[in-house]
Amino acid sequence: MALVASAAIFILITSTITASNSASVIDDLNNLHPPQDFAQTIKHNCEMIPSLRYCNASPSDLTEIFKSTIVASHLCNESKNPNCVQTFTKIDLRDRPKIAPLYLSFSFFWKYCPLTIIDIDLSNNSLKGGFPTDVLKCSQIQALDLSHNELSGYFPFQDFSPLTNLTHLNLSYNHFSECKISNTHFFKRFKPSSFVHSGLIPNQGKFTLKALILLIGFPVLVILVVGFFWWLCFKRPDYLPASLRSDHKFTVSMIEAATHDFSTKHLVGKFEGFDIYKGVLRNGSEVRIEIYWDKISNYSRRKFVEECSDLVRLSHRNLVRVLGWCNNGKLRAIVSEWNEGESVETWLLDSNPSWKRRLKVLVGVLEGMCYVEEERPQIGYDLRTRSVLVSEDGEPLISRFKFGDQHSIMKKIYKFGIFLLEMVSNKRPREEFQSGEAGFLEWVKMHYPGSVRKVIDERMKLTGRPFEQASQGVGLGLMCTDLSAGMQPGLSQIANVIRKVYQSHLVSTSLNHNRLPGIDKGEGHQRMQTK
Repeated sequence: MALVASAAIFILITSTITASNSASVIDDLNNLHPPQDFAQTIKHNCEMIPSLRYCNASPSDLTEIFKSTIVASHLCNESKNPNCVQTFTKIDLRDRPKIAPLYLSFSFFWKYCPLTIIDIDLSNNSLKGGFPTDVLKCSQIQALDLSHNELSGYFPFQDFSPLTNLTHLNLSYNHFSECKISNTHFFKRFKPSSFVHSGLIPNQGKFTLKALILLIGFPVLVILVVGFFWWLCFKRPDYLPASLRSDHKFTVSMIEAATHDFSTKHLVGKFEGFDIYKGVLRNGSEVRIEIYWDKISNYSRRKFVEECSDLVRLSHRNLVRVLGWCNNGKLRAIVSEWNEGESVETWLLDSNPSWKRRLKVLVGVLEGMCYVEEERPQIGYDLRTRSVLVSEDGEPLISRFKFGDQHSIMKKIYKFGIFLLEMVSNKRPREEFQSGEAGFLEWVKMHYPGSVRKVIDERMKLTGRPFEQASQGVGLGLMCTDLSAGMQPGLSQIANVIRKVYQSHLVSTSLNHNRLPGIDKGEGHQRMQTK
């Protein structure tokens, strides 16, 4: 072993300790004397290992050194080390209350503590009195366990400074006098669990801070992280990568951000049942946001979502592209691309467009209607002149879509008839006629066909073939508004008629007949007279 490298010494030690009680062991130790060659053995060991603790001892200490080797050998076996001749790594006297105090009393052993010992366990022995400072002479140890004893009094924390290798310390469940030990640099290396119920008080400020961080800070951090991801997913998914968000679903928070909390600066118009805002999305896109504040049933909300899902699939040059929707208890909204164009109503009043330009708008509106009828016939839309936009290049854009039960083809054709008559006459039924559309239609019928010039917008100054086309357009409009069974023309027939008129006007050719294909002015007039 590291204390004495000669096997003969340990044979002597093993044969010497035979007593079974403390008194006899102490007597035997006091009666022992080192063999004659012991001093030579010590000298030889120190030449090989100069760091041995007894190498600097005086010759008078030879007896103590000899006794320490005897105790070391005995204690090594008591601690069940595997090969005490070669190594002695651990003093294990836990749960040994009868012999642990005996070994602690051998101060000469701790004075020459073997350098190979790295672990000392004296726990659960009911040790009483002050701290066993002799143990600290084994300054190379890495672990020291004195827990579950009855040690009391002053705690010599200054004596721990030489124990630079000590990484595990357990002083729990003792009765030391209270003192703040964690102010010292050395004890900052140990966890608060090393001093549980020991009477020693670690730095309460730092301990409390760590406890708060652990018990309060961590749950708060978890709540904040969860809350942040909830906010991302359910409030502002526009901050998520494109692959993680739904392209068509907008939240109330997104709508509020786009309109600056529904700022009046972003309000484009207020109408019956809905408002229209101009908004800016997070990616910089300008959008048109149509907001409905009314309360509807859950069934109606589901239908709204289904219809919006159809809207976002539409793609046609004469339809405003719908980007998505918002369906929330507070509001419903449809978000579409922003278009700088003006409404047809404003365009007619301010621009005084020519008959050719009006025909182009009519053709575009019909193409958009035919596309919707072919792709999603269940979708309704608003064909009023104040709802249809005219883009900068003169293309019409159906910008408002309707929800509910207003999707029948008869109603759509009726609305187009009103739209056509407004385009020809430049009249606004709701503002200029007391009974609205009904009064407007009666006024048109009263002048058609005999005084049709009073119906046609005089600002166009039409003559010749264009005037005849406009007159026939009035007849077609009246046919579209005739809801009698079988009286309305079909949508494709209307589209073909208007398209042919527009093409005819473009090439400036004269037709060989004075009426629109499939429509006889007299018959149309006769039908209207019998209504």
